[in-house]
Amino acid sequence: MSPVFNAETFLTFLKMLSKRGGKKKRLIIVLDNAKYHHAILLKQWLYKKRIRITLLFLPPYSPELNPIERVWKLTRKNRTHNQYFPSLDCLINNVKEQLNIWGIPNETLRKLCCII
Repeated sequence: MSPVFNAETFLTFLKMLSKRGGKKKRLIIVLDNAKYHHAILLKQWLYKKRIRITLLFLPPYSPELNPIERVWKLTRKNRTHNQYFPSLDCLINNVKEQLNIWGIPNETLRKLCCII
């Protein structure tokens, strides 16, 4: 996995999703408005795939609609609030433990990511 997420890595991700989706399945991808989601580098590829892939953008300044914001909020509450970390590595490892838990499907994560 690349340590940097930019237009190139996002395009690689979209290509991977496209292959996994098969040739007949239509993909609708909901995104925030990060600059790399709108990059010129993507335009030509997305135009070619426009029948199968649609990008839907959340309105700007709407964190309540972005499920990852709820995940981050609970992660911070569970792993960083009212705790002392002697080093940045300790903080990172503590957050990684929670992300590893989120890596396994579970009811809490499902509820966090549902838009009601």
